[in-house]
Amino acid sequence: MTALASGALRVLVVDDEPLARSRLRTLLGDCKTPAAHCVGEAGHAAQAQELLGRERIDVALLDIHMPGEDGLSLARSLQKLGKKPALIFVTAHAEHALDAFEVDAVDYLTKPVRLERLQAALAKAERYLQSRAMVLDDADTPMLIIQERGRTERVPVRDVAYFKAELKYVTVRTVQRSYILDGSLNELEAQYGELFLRVHRNALIARRAVRALEKHYEPEEGEGWAVRLLGIEEPVAVSRRQLASVRALLGR
Repeated sequence: MTALASGALRVLVVDDEPLARSRLRTLLGDCKTPAAHCVGEAGHAAQAQELLGRERIDVALLDIHMPGEDGLSLARSLQKLGKKPALIFVTAHAEHALDAFEVDAVDYLTKPVRLERLQAALAKAERYLQSRAMVLDDADTPMLIIQERGRTERVPVRDVAYFKAELKYVTVRTVQRSYILDGSLNELEAQYGELFLRVHRNALIARRAVRALEKHYEPEEGEGWAVRLLGIEEPVAVSRRQLASVRALLGR
């Protein structure tokens, strides 16, 4: 049974300080939207890996500075898991935020953690898990090859929520982050038209990710429509020409 079916998110707290673990456990007990339950605690990476090997964990709250293997190294190890938990870093050291998102963390909290901020991070984790649950495992899934900041990234097409044209480049948006792709929307639509729907001259959206159609106001275009996508905070504008296609997709 998934976290989404059972209700509360199952959370592992990883921190070498007992007081910090106790504080997070108390905050998790106060979380209502989404509900969360601490199912285990670990004081170091090896203990965390042992718990992950025998418990179903939806979300891992990771400290960064720990004796032995640190939180970032542990996160890299977890990336090898078939269904790794959603990762949220909780640390007193804000300078590691960029490193945290390099290992696909869904959020980064600095101590002392406030309840409202923890709930917002857990909501992101829940959206991430929901989006992942919609995707069937497929060894033959097509990949986008993205050259970014001197490195090559392989992004599964099934993870993309939308493509948006920006001047000479295309923004590739997943639940976790955005990438810049050197290409065109027309090429992407020709290749992956069965997976994506054109909703605007500058945007393609994943058919599987469409959650809602709503009224929307754009400063340059005035009142119009936009779609909400699963796991994505920002709406994507829909042109009047494409409105019927979106309504048909939603069965309206």
